[in-house]
Amino acid sequence: MGNNTSRTSANQHQGEEHPKEQYVHSVFESIAGKYDMMNDLLSFRRHKAWRKFTMKQMNVQPGNTAIDLCCGTCDWTISMARASETGHIVGLDFSAGMLGVGQQKIDRSSLDRQITLVQGNAMSLPYDSNSFDYATIGFGLRNVPDYVQVLKEMKRVVKPGGMVVCLELSKPTWQPFKGLYYFYFQQMLPMMGKVVAKRYEQYKWLPESLKMFPGRQELAGVFTDIGLTNVKAFPLTGGIAALHLGIKEKKDV
Repeated sequence: MGNNTSRTSANQHQGEEHPKEQYVHSVFESIAGKYDMMNDLLSFRRHKAWRKFTMKQMNVQPGNTAIDLCCGTCDWTISMARASETGHIVGLDFSAGMLGVGQQKIDRSSLDRQITLVQGNAMSLPYDSNSFDYATIGFGLRNVPDYVQVLKEMKRVVKPGGMVVCLELSKPTWQPFKGLYYFYFQQMLPMMGKVVAKRYEQYKWLPESLKMFPGRQELAGVFTDIGLTNVKAFPLTGGIAALHLGIKEKKDV
């Protein structure tokens, strides 16, 4: 775990990539260096507060283990490692560029012996069932080809009694905030991406990724449908994001 070759393994996509996977991969490879700054723009700089709220709800204990899917530049991965203190934390992403930025943060934080980064596919996790105390995904579920499959994989790899956690952009329902948000998200954000990150098409695509994604209550229903219990859904900042939590039943092994 102490060297780069073991921390970033070659678990590449298995089989043919979906067209969406190929495009999403190209998007995140091209914006990796600007990703943290653009996260501030996407969330009105609220993403750190959302993650802090999420960590409070998760209540990670010393020694707990976790896998963080679509881990990006690893802010959440690092937060869980610090809360766990000694537990092994896996960060998985399909973008080598994003993992490269994340690895630099991990090295600066001296957490390289606790965190393992893996390049892999969230729809087919390279881990045995019942392996982790937590499976998390932050701002990545709307980007996968089949979000139900990803949630099923998350449920599979957590231990009985373990928690599946999704923090994701959502769809505000309160007017007039809803109208203002969609104007910002669909019109202003791509232009800001063009000016700040020199990427227009990529940031034009991000609002598109939310259109077909389920709202807060719908996603809570999916958590229940796949067999998770004690499902909770929290709207964040007027509903522009949502936190979903669910527990894998102890009899489900």
